[in-house]
Amino acid sequence: MKNSLILVLMMCAYVSSYAQEATKAKALLDEVYTKVKGYDNIEVNFKYSLENKEANIDQETRGDVTMAGDKYLFNYLGSQQLFDGKKVYTIVPENEEITIDDKSEEENTITPSKMLTFYKTGHNYAWDILQNVQGRKIQYVKLTPIDTHSEIASILLGIDAETKHIYKLIETGKNGTKTTITVNSFKTNQPLSKTLFTFDEAKYKDEGYYIIRN
Repeated sequence: MKNSLILVLMMCAYVSSYAQEATKAKALLDEVYTKVKGYDNIEVNFKYSLENKEANIDQETRGDVTMAGDKYLFNYLGSQQLFDGKKVYTIVPENEEITIDDKSEEENTITPSKMLTFYKTGHNYAWDILQNVQGRKIQYVKLTPIDTHSEIASILLGIDAETKHIYKLIETGKNGTKTTITVNSFKTNQPLSKTLFTFDEAKYKDEGYYIIRN
């Protein structure tokens, strides 16, 4: 009886500690969310790596994205994706091809405009390790999708403890694929061209681009 009581007390202490850590992790993410939503615009330059040892995949590239509200301009792998608030334009100079799609309404779709806020809902949270990166304290929070059918096993978000900006995202898939995004520069409230998020169809037609409308 005594051993059973001790076991119950230990389990209660563990559950209480886990709940406190989850609350602390959620509170940190809320700080990040509030900080990000307070900016007029954000420019992010990042390094992207994809690794799957079983499939012998090890790729690394760089990209950048400029966001203002829901609008974004995303440069990655030699292509460009523009969202003007209504439609998504994917521009591939190598093929001289442009695809125009209506805005995706799928809640699980991670678009550049959701890159810094997707973690707000749909996950369980846990407090993780603290790292020192060149004098910066990076606190990691582990996110586990609530949806058990998700192809994502877990996501680690590394957050700069001082600025409350995201420094690193490490996504591990259930198939063993690890995707890592490391932020090299994070600029806010920059002067942007009024036409930055405007698609100039006539310009691309004059340049001989083939335009596909879905």
